[in-house]
This record gives sequence, C-alpha cells and structure tokens, in this order.
Amino acid sequence: MPAKHALILAAGKGTRMRTELPKCAFPILKKPMIEYIVEGVERSGVDEIVVVVGHQRKVLEDLLTERVTFAYQEEQLGTGHAALAAAEALQDKEGTTIILLGDMPLINETLIEKIFLSHEKSQNDLTVVSADFTDPTGYGRIIRDRYGRVQAIVEEADCTKDQRQITEVSTGLYAIDNRILFDVLKRIEKNENSGEYYLTDIVGIMKDDYRVGSFVIRDESRGMGVNDLYAISKAEKFLRDEINKRHMLAGVYMINPETITVGHNVTIEGNVTINPNTTITGNSTIKSGAVIGPNTEIHNSTIHNDVQVKHSLLYDSTVHERTTVGPFAHLRNNANIGRDNRIGNFVEVKKSTTGSNTKASHLAYIGDAEVGSNVNFGCGSVTVNFDGKEKHLTRIGDDVFIGCNTNLIAPIEIDDNVFIAAGSTVTENVPAWAMAIARNRQINKTDYAKNLISPKTVKVDNVTDKKKKKPTGAQKAD
Repeated sequence: MPAKHALILAAGKGTRMRTELPKCAFPILKKPMIEYIVEGVERSGVDEIVVVVGHQRKVLEDLLTERVTFAYQEEQLGTGHAALAAAEALQDKEGTTIILLGDMPLINETLIEKIFLSHEKSQNDLTVVSADFTDPTGYGRIIRDRYGRVQAIVEEADCTKDQRQITEVSTGLYAIDNRILFDVLKRIEKNENSGEYYLTDIVGIMKDDYRVGSFVIRDESRGMGVNDLYAISKAEKFLRDEINKRHMLAGVYMINPETITVGHNVTIEGNVTINPNTTITGNSTIKSGAVIGPNTEIHNSTIHNDVQVKHSLLYDSTVHERTTVGPFAHLRNNANIGRDNRIGNFVEVKKSTTGSNTKASHLAYIGDAEVGSNVNFGCGSVTVNFDGKEKHLTRIGDDVFIGCNTNLIAPIEIDDNVFIAAGSTVTENVPAWAMAIARNRQINKTDYAKNLISPKTVKVDNVTDKKKKKPTGAQKAD
C-alpha cells in the first residue's frame, strides 16, 4: 500500500481576521482551528504530517510540537510557494500527498479517507477537491471541458464575467502523487497581478500530460475556509450543531441545545442532562447521571456520576460522585473534589483536594489545601495560602469543624477531630481532638455606647434628650 503524506499550508497572516494571533491558531470552540485539521489527518492514518509555517510560526510550533514536521516559508509568496517550502521534507518520498489548508477546520478524517480512496481508485496523478457553493464569492472557480474534465482553476480576481457565474469552486485541497508534486511546483510561474505563485496553477500544468480527476464534496460547509471572524461564527455553529446532535442521539438530554456549546474533544456518557447556557470544552468528560447547568462553564475537567453543577465555573478540575457544585462556585487549577461533597454558593476551590462528605456551603476560599473527609467549612472560612511572595499548603484531617469567618494561615496542619471556634485566626498547628480558639475574649463595657453616639440620638425612656429629666408641668411624657 503506498505511503500517505499530509501537507498542511499554515504560513499566512490572515489579515482579514483582524487579530494578533496567526489565523490558523485562532480558537473555534476554545480549540485552535489547525488542531481540528491535524487531528483529522492523524485519525485518517497518514504516515507523516508536514505543516508549512511562516507568520508568527512559534505560536503554531508550540501548539503542534512533536506531532508534525515543520517546513518554513520565510516570505509569503502564495500557496504554490508555500507548498514548495516542504520540498526538503517530502520531495524524495514515494506515495500520495494530500494538500490541505490550515484554515479549513471542518475537514474531518472521514472526508480525508474518502479523498485518498477516490484518488487511488481513479488512478489519478492529481485529484482536485471541489464543492458546489451557494455563494462562491472569493473562491477560485473550477473550469471543466465539455466532457466534464477539470481543465483549470481560475482565481476570482482573474475570472471572466461568465466564469464568475460558476458555482463549483476549488476548496484548496488536492491529492497528488508525491514525486510529481515538487516537479510541478517548480514550474508554477508568478502571477502578474498579485506577484504570487498560485497552487491552483498545477491543474493547467498537469492536465495534458497527467491523469487529472476531481472529488466533489457534497456538503459545502465541509469545504469552507475561515478568513474572518464572521466565518469563525459560521464554523462554530456548524460544529456546535453537529456535536450536539451526536451527543443527543447517544442519550444526552440537552434542554434548549441552541444555547449549549460542547467542544470537539468532550466525552459525555448517556443519561446526562445539560441545561441551557452551558459550555463544555477541552478534554472534558461528563459521566452518567450528571446534571450540568444552567449557566455553567466546564473546561478540561472530569465530572463523575450523579454530580450536579449549576451556575458555576470549572477549569482543569475533577468532581467525584454525587457531589453538588454551585450556584456561583469556581473550581480551578486541579481542584479535586471528593464524593458526596457540597461546594456551595460563592465558594472558590483552587489547587486543592477534598475527601468524602466535606462541605463548604457558602462564601469560602479553599486554596492550596489537602482536606480530609467529613470536614465542614463555615461561612467565610479561608485558607490563607499566600504570604505576599510564596504559596503555602494547608493540611486538614478528617472530622474537622471550621467555624464561620475562620482564617487558617498557611503553612498549617489541622489534625483529625478538631473544632475551630468561629472568628478565629489560626496560625499554629492544631492537634487531634483539640478545640482551637484564636480570638480576643469579648469585653462588654456597660453604658459605654453613649460616649460614641451623638447625645441627640440617645433615647432614654422613649424621650430624646441630652440629659435624663423628669417631666415638668409643661412637659408630658409620651
């Protein structure tokens, strides 16, 4: 079986995006668009992937390092020039190369496999991938002869009036015999109008001496390129609808799915309910029985069975069975919440673990902490982890009661079966079975408030006066 190679062109600036990121790194559903393409190619079973980078190349290198071979287009002189930049990596190899553009995130492994198969079955030297677009504006048109054979691809700027009426366009994808590819690329001439070398010119060069065929994509959305932020929104809608449909058919109950965004790499088991205005992205996993949302964002997190999360943010975290999170909770930086926990209203957990049956029901901060089982955080409790220069660890054992408005000044260890009185600021370790009280004793100064409150507002026997007076004949008590 001939070797399969993939050549992805991703060197352009993407000026129409009007962003500082290189176009191919711009996120779609919180995932850089080029990763959709690379993942699709990887799943299709190619032997090697070469990505041509140029503008802000380090951004793409950081995204794809160790997954692909890089080629460099130092000066951006068109797609033909970009493809030729991969000569050192590919030109001496046997097999078939599929050429893809780095701004086509809707291309998937199924379509890539079909293109390879069509190319091989037709015994083509070059297969041009086209699509019939409702609005072909901006795309090169496919020119066929009266027998239906592809004769050329004409860029829109060079089209005649009649050619502009053609709706079959070039997607920018090709399958080609790899040894032929680089010989043909060297024969492309610079376009007089743009000063660039167009990859589309290989059709005209090859049509007389080689077997040139075509593969037509039936769903035009798959062939769309992303050149601006409006196109980003169209690609996101396509992916959102496709992903949500797949999950719903697999047994995920989505309420108002038009408001729900699920990323490309998210795994959701059946018997999960997702409420409106929920976003789940990254390498997240949602397990059976979970109820997510409304108004919740989950990224790179694992939610175990029968967990409930609502009105909350979870990033890079894990929540174990039967725990409830929210409303208005925030889990981040590898928070790992145990079974049967309660992480309630306005509670933030950062880089901390908890055992089972632990509760922080409201207004608490748990940061850089190892917390045991059956721990109760009272309202306003804080693990004070930052001394102004470094973060420090708080360790809390099992069966600990932490009273309201308690500050645990890290580094500190609270052993098992400890009771901490409300309002305490604890700076020393607390041994097992102890009660910690770290506050001043209350002192009541009798009648002292009159020294602090204006005499005009002091009420004595329901009469406002500067001094205590008995009613006179001219005065009547109220």
